[in-house]
Amino acid sequence: MQTLIEINQLNLFYGAFHALKDVSLRIPEKAITAFIGPSGCGKSTLLRTLNRMNDMIPGTRIQGEIAISGTDIYSGDVDVETLRKKVGMVFQQPNPFPKSIYDNIAYGPRLHGIRDRKQLDEIVETSLRSAVLWEEVKDYLKRSAFSLSGGQQQRLCIARALAVNPDILLMDEATSALDPISTLKIEELAQELKDRYTIVMVTHNMHQAARVSNQTVFFLNGEVVEYDETEKLFSNPTDQRTEDYISGRFG
Repeated sequence: MQTLIEINQLNLFYGAFHALKDVSLRIPEKAITAFIGPSGCGKSTLLRTLNRMNDMIPGTRIQGEIAISGTDIYSGDVDVETLRKKVGMVFQQPNPFPKSIYDNIAYGPRLHGIRDRKQLDEIVETSLRSAVLWEEVKDYLKRSAFSLSGGQQQRLCIARALAVNPDILLMDEATSALDPISTLKIEELAQELKDRYTIVMVTHNMHQAARVSNQTVFFLNGEVVEYDETEKLFSNPTDQRTEDYISGRFG
């Protein structure tokens, strides 16, 4: 598989706290890569470096390099808004805007200069279809996004991220607030989307990582302990700490 994201010797500090330590990874395109590990191990921190969300946290300092398609995203001439258009993100809690279903999806395209109603209509429909939500909401597009169930809201947030045509979709524990049926729908959706997008997901649910991801990275105390094809990492880990974690001895 072709590498899309290259992380080299990445160190991240929150003030004096050393949150990520010498992280180096190659993340392939059009596949699902899962980050697993106990709470506070650095997996969400690393995810948020990929679209520079950590820039918003005072006292954050980064050393090392993250390149997407060969471009160092922390170099001075990278436009952060353009980066976040290419690297969409779905959060732990569904966070629709206090707008209609239609306007949630159209928000990003409008922000990037698309005003033509016909074009917006097409983007809204395509994005909702991609998130397997169109059939459920097509007759209610003017309704508030808050009228949707939690699982539908999360799929709406995925559709909203897809509306600006990203290359990468980051999912930060995107199913942890959902019921099992909604979780399954999001997992099935991720499997469908990986043919068109590169997906990087943080999950506290090892079964989910085993079910949906192609590669898995195990983090501990801000370090990468092991990174391998998911099936191999879960069936035959090379590091005893990985074995201990996935067998439930800690975490």
